[in-house]
Amino acid sequence: MTPQTARLLTPKRLMWASVCVAIITITLKTLAWYITDSVGLLSDAMESLVNLASAVFGLVMVTIAARPADDDHPYGHHKAEYFSSGFEGILIIAAAVGIIWTAVHRLVDPQPIEQVGWGLALSAASSALNGLLAWVMFRSAKEHRSIALEADAKHLVTDVWTSVGVIAGIALVHFTGWLWLDPVVAIGVALNILKEGFHLMWRSSQGLMDEAVEPDVMATIQETLAGFAHARGETEIVRFDHLTTRKAGQRRFVDLHMHMPASWTLGRAAAVRGSVEQALMSAVPGLRATIQLLPSDVEAHFDDERDLI
Repeated sequence: MTPQTARLLTPKRLMWASVCVAIITITLKTLAWYITDSVGLLSDAMESLVNLASAVFGLVMVTIAARPADDDHPYGHHKAEYFSSGFEGILIIAAAVGIIWTAVHRLVDPQPIEQVGWGLALSAASSALNGLLAWVMFRSAKEHRSIALEADAKHLVTDVWTSVGVIAGIALVHFTGWLWLDPVVAIGVALNILKEGFHLMWRSSQGLMDEAVEPDVMATIQETLAGFAHARGETEIVRFDHLTTRKAGQRRFVDLHMHMPASWTLGRAAAVRGSVEQALMSAVPGLRATIQLLPSDVEAHFDDERDLI
């Protein structure tokens, strides 16, 4: 994805697109259910209602996450995206329970399916819309490091697979006459989206607990710092230790200690620190570095074993 495309496909714009697509798919799938009376298509329409609620909530959270830091939130509002992911997981689980409830009733009292051709065509059209939007959102989620976009894209993919399963089930019912297949497919779809809902809630909880950055990001940070660490003989002139990282939505944070000779002037030490900070932020987009300066012979924590470099 080019930088210009990334600027156009912002998380907020894509969430607006998700809201619009959800409204369209709700209309198509509800019409498909109405003309066929298929509980499978009803389950598909119910998940699209969840899509709409999730997209609206995600839009609100993405808007909040984009706010600049203030006195009450000095590190920014980026964690708001995790609430979007968690909320979406809860809604997915609620939709799955509703689908299972409806399907069990239909399993006990099977009903014939009407106008299968139109119903499947409408469902397939809505799935194509969801699939296209999910593809765009996945690419943008990686570019913007947005868990809200990633969560919504995963939900849309789940919706696509739901529709595929429903379409296959209804086609089998039509050709075999086995009415019980319709609710069985709906239950299978519900179990699948239950799994996705719990996964999204887990991802959200881990983000709110300040996870460390990804291994590849940590490796980049260490490689960047290694370029500044150097020694003269057996004496270390510049070294780094007590490195800790965390993620918060689109942002990455790193805190560390930078040791240098006590004879250096404050201006020289500050200049080197500035170079290190700039190098780190250039190597890892969205990174915020906090570096504490210490003389080479001073240790801030004598019992800490987190010396990485």
